[in-house]
Amino acid sequence: MHLSEIDFTELPRVETMINYLEYTGERPAYYLYEPKTDPAPKRPERNKKQVSVFDARNIMSALSLDENGFAIIEHTSSVDNFFNDSLVRDSYYAESANLVRKHFGAKRVHVFDHNVRNKPLSEQQGSDIREPVHLAHNDYTPLSGPQRVRDLMADEADRLMERRFAFINVWRPIRGPILDTPLGVCDANSIGDKDFVATDLKYEDRTGEIYSICHNSAHRWFYVSRMRPSEVMLLKCFDSATNGPARFTAHSAFKIPNAPADAPSRQSIEVRTVAFF
Repeated sequence: MHLSEIDFTELPRVETMINYLEYTGERPAYYLYEPKTDPAPKRPERNKKQVSVFDARNIMSALSLDENGFAIIEHTSSVDNFFNDSLVRDSYYAESANLVRKHFGAKRVHVFDHNVRNKPLSEQQGSDIREPVHLAHNDYTPLSGPQRVRDLMADEADRLMERRFAFINVWRPIRGPILDTPLGVCDANSIGDKDFVATDLKYEDRTGEIYSICHNSAHRWFYVSRMRPSEVMLLKCFDSATNGPARFTAHSAFKIPNAPADAPSRQSIEVRTVAFF
């Protein structure tokens, strides 16, 4: 089954708000430190839009990394404590690399980073935990994707980039099922080139670049209802191949309307990988 064969009128969905970029024509920038300027730089304006987010629970087999930019697979991890940084790096990195290698056909997979997300824990002083990102975005651009390979792979970078490479995030609930604030993903086939806006990430010592996303009524958003720790989302954030629809994949956390009042705060982990072919 292919996603184009799906009757979307039959799919369960939720109506919710997605935070898009309110594009003014000026290049957006997010400062990830406190700049010593007066006045302080303004954060980019958000354009809040109500959208339908379709439940992919019953159509997971129709999703493809190359066609849609994301896929859902079953996998039970051997790791029992994702808050243990050493355990994640020593064991879960290898599991994640094997998942990407197996399901994406990569010759080599390099795992270089991860984030654990939970809003209450992120608010504790000194915590390395982060809260979910409520903003439609994509992690890389045609500029920052290759630069990241150069940063990571040093002397090997030029040789490795002679062939196809792709950045794939491995996203998993730590505790489930997720009843609120799941990860929403926009089908890459529904996003136009003009919907992506290059955006600076300002650090004290460098400037990175991501894509912010402008609203387009053609966008098709998906999530997986009641997602469990044994279910993994593979998310393509950059592909050097230019002959397919899915080079970048917009994604954002969102609120579930009428979620149970006692729904536990979402706990999840995302591992960042770069796959070489």
